[in-house]
Amino acid sequence: MTDELDAQPEVHADTRRYEIRVGDTRAGFTEFVDSGDQRIFFHTEIDERFSGRGLASTLIRAALEDTVAHAKRIVPICPFVAGFVEKHHDFDDSLDPVTPEAQQTVRESRS
Repeated sequence: MTDELDAQPEVHADTRRYEIRVGDTRAGFTEFVDSGDQRIFFHTEIDERFSGRGLASTLIRAALEDTVAHAKRIVPICPFVAGFVEKHHDFDDSLDPVTPEAQQTVRESRS
């Protein structure tokens, strides 16, 4: 298991989340919902076994880069994502504010 935990992390996307995997193990994910030209990030988790390795930053950077590459605007409801964009200004031109409408879109997508 140690070898697997030491493997290089890889980020993969599907229609509702980006996952970061280390070997065959899902180390974490960030969830989103698309609404028009916006990608609303609302929840991120990193498995405790992988904490302190910078995987959340790796995951979020890859997710935001992919979002921008797909001509989507970033709405950072998730505290992990909001904290990341506060410290890394390379996404400033692609940020939209968190609005009640964005929050409602998330609520509706989860019901």
